[in-house]
Amino acid sequence: MELLLLGLLAALVWKLYQLKRSPHDAPLRSVTLCLVCAALSYPVAMPGGASGVDTVAGHGTAKLIQNVLLLLAVHFLMCFYLYSSADEGAGRRRARKEAAVVAVVAVAITVAAESVPREVFAGSFSTADMTIPQIAFFYGGAGLYLTYALGMACRWTRRYARMSRRPHSTGLWMAAVGLGAMAAACAIRAVIVAVRWADVDVPERLMAAVAFLLVASILLFAAGITYSGARARISSLRLWLRHRRDHRRLAPLWELLAEAYPQNVLRPASPAALDRWRARGVHRRYHRRIVECRDGLVDISPYLLDEDDSAVLGIDSAELAARLRRASARIGEGLPAPRRAVPLAMAMGSDRQSDVTQLIAVSDALRDAA
Repeated sequence: MELLLLGLLAALVWKLYQLKRSPHDAPLRSVTLCLVCAALSYPVAMPGGASGVDTVAGHGTAKLIQNVLLLLAVHFLMCFYLYSSADEGAGRRRARKEAAVVAVVAVAITVAAESVPREVFAGSFSTADMTIPQIAFFYGGAGLYLTYALGMACRWTRRYARMSRRPHSTGLWMAAVGLGAMAAACAIRAVIVAVRWADVDVPERLMAAVAFLLVASILLFAAGITYSGARARISSLRLWLRHRRDHRRLAPLWELLAEAYPQNVLRPASPAALDRWRARGVHRRYHRRIVECRDGLVDISPYLLDEDDSAVLGIDSAELAARLRRASARIGEGLPAPRRAVPLAMAMGSDRQSDVTQLIAVSDALRDAA
């Protein structure tokens, strides 16, 4: 149960972050409300939360709140697909109709729960007396609506998964399988209610297996709807780590060039605290260091080139590092530049990544020599 709640909370936090960035996105708002209702239903279902609610509001209230929250969760899940449809007007009209349906179901199970003594309604699904019509209607009615809503959501999810590309399709297929398994578990529970209403015993192992299927399917659904976002965050983290590592590896080259030409070191756009904070970002520092190294290499180029050189081509990193050290020493002695500065052609290619690769190789050579 704790693992399930953690999975739901992780998905909820991610969707709240997305909703903050796009507050007017109706489909995203529906998914977020779905996860809010699902996450709220589990503390109420836990023994501590259920006993606290029942102590304040009476026995069985926690169970009623939990089931209403689950009905709302699957309703908002349906609304996500309805708001995402091509015909926005038709989707909104269908969403209003579905809202009326879930309201009727919620009122009906509430009336059924309130029409029996609290002591009768206090049991769990496995211990409840299903021969009492109101109890059977409470569990059966909620289970049938959940089966319907989850089945429709599974159908729509599969349709979107077929239309999507990876990695989005992978997450959608995971969500579709989770929804299908949830719908199957709810349908089995509805059948169990009907069997027990006929006063036929159901093995405890079967009910435990259905409960496990429900928990596993919810976890799979939560993983599916966060898969593409989590994968994007992982890729972003990898890029952040690479830029942070390359920024550090460029330090020897940057220090040599910054000492020779301190005017090339870029400063924040303004002394404002926000600009200073942004300037400390890893990506900004990485790109700024590359620009400073390239500018420094242009300025120091007159000291690097031999008499017949027009560019530094075909020179390995160790040789270029040696030339840089000699050039830095000449600049420190105050010797004038022997020729004009020229852009340096890099031996590994003209694209940016090749440029950065050679800068890092030269910087590593400087570090090794030191």
